Amino acid sequence: MAAEIVNPRSDSSTAQAGAAEPLDDFDPAFALHRGGKMAVQATVPVRDRDDLSLAYTPGVAKVCTAIAEKPELVHDYTWKSQVVAVVTDGTAVLGLGDIGPEASLPVMEGKAILFKQFGGVDAVPIALDTKDTDEIIDTVARLAPSFGGINLEDISAPRCFEIERKLEERLDIPVFHDDQHGTAIVTLAALRNAVRLTGRSLGDLRAVISGSGAAGVAIAKFLLEAGIGDVTVADSKGVVSADRGDLTPVKQELAAITNKAGLSGTLADALAGADVFIGVSGGTVPEAAVASMAKDSFIFAMANPNPEVHPDIAHKYAAVVATGRSDFPNQINNVLAFPGIFAGALQVRASRITEAMKIAAAEALASVVGDELSADYVIPSPFDERVAPAVTAAVAAAARAEGVARR
Repeated sequence: MAAEIVNPRSDSSTAQAGAAEPLDDFDPAFALHRGGKMAVQATVPVRDRDDLSLAYTPGVAKVCTAIAEKPELVHDYTWKSQVVAVVTDGTAVLGLGDIGPEASLPVMEGKAILFKQFGGVDAVPIALDTKDTDEIIDTVARLAPSFGGINLEDISAPRCFEIERKLEERLDIPVFHDDQHGTAIVTLAALRNAVRLTGRSLGDLRAVISGSGAAGVAIAKFLLEAGIGDVTVADSKGVVSADRGDLTPVKQELAAITNKAGLSGTLADALAGADVFIGVSGGTVPEAAVASMAKDSFIFAMANPNPEVHPDIAHKYAAVVATGRSDFPNQINNVLAFPGIFAGALQVRASRITEAMKIAAAEALASVVGDELSADYVIPSPFDERVAPAVTAAVAAAARAEGVARR
């Protein structure tokens, strides 16, 4: 199966059902998406009777019998070892929220072609018509024999945490919720280079994260795993701290491991003297709060399309500024991570993706910048051809070191 970038769309002059005029005529995005962004492509020819007898019956029966007798052969004689399922329920799509499974498909197709374009990994978009946590877990588990890995995508918190955890327990293939871990990996890579640029270490830093959803929780845990000095997380009601009586179980766990400084109050209160701001929530941070941060701070304002702190304001106070947008330097873009992570995991037939594999991915991504490091270049471009091979090799090596590789 191949996720082709060339779109076999029909003539754009054909009007969509129920539309007075084709949307393609007014917006190039619709023209690009007409007919979908993917196609299935055979990897072997079927030109004559001999080809047919090998690709299908009777030749295929030999392969089926061999796999039945020795199940691990499925990786060698089917697509399993090189294909990922991109699974969503459409409840947290981009910044659009709960728009449903059908409306999520353009994003899932996009994710699939990024897997192919940047990591050489085939991917299949699967949008599930259920929001029930147990139904999603059971459905994905039943689909899993067809795939070498599961990429969970755009599933709302806190359900996404339980879905990922239970699938990891149930399956023997990698399960990865990219909204959590992809964001965390790229953030850590950029932060590693920011501290290198300014002559500090992660242990010197106190970070404040705006947002306690999937990305905010994962970033906080990952930065602590990597050795950052302290992390404080703020939600819409203020600092997530143990003295609050309105915390969900996920936030209670977060409060127990973060905020060593014992801060309380608002996001603005927490930012006073902070070294790092990481925004994954939207909204706007007042300039006065930004100005109260420590000297040579780092501002990673990743909300799209409007960063929590506009770069023009951030540059007044910060040594390094990053956003989630492609039209500013230092874009924190998950495509820097997930293609190489799955490529490395599939390469060694890993049974899961460990924390050490994620750390290795972040370190490899940071290393691509090398001697080119500058305030406007702490993270490479998604189009840098060194990125995916570096991440792939690092993840594969870490999987072997962790004992989760099967080849």
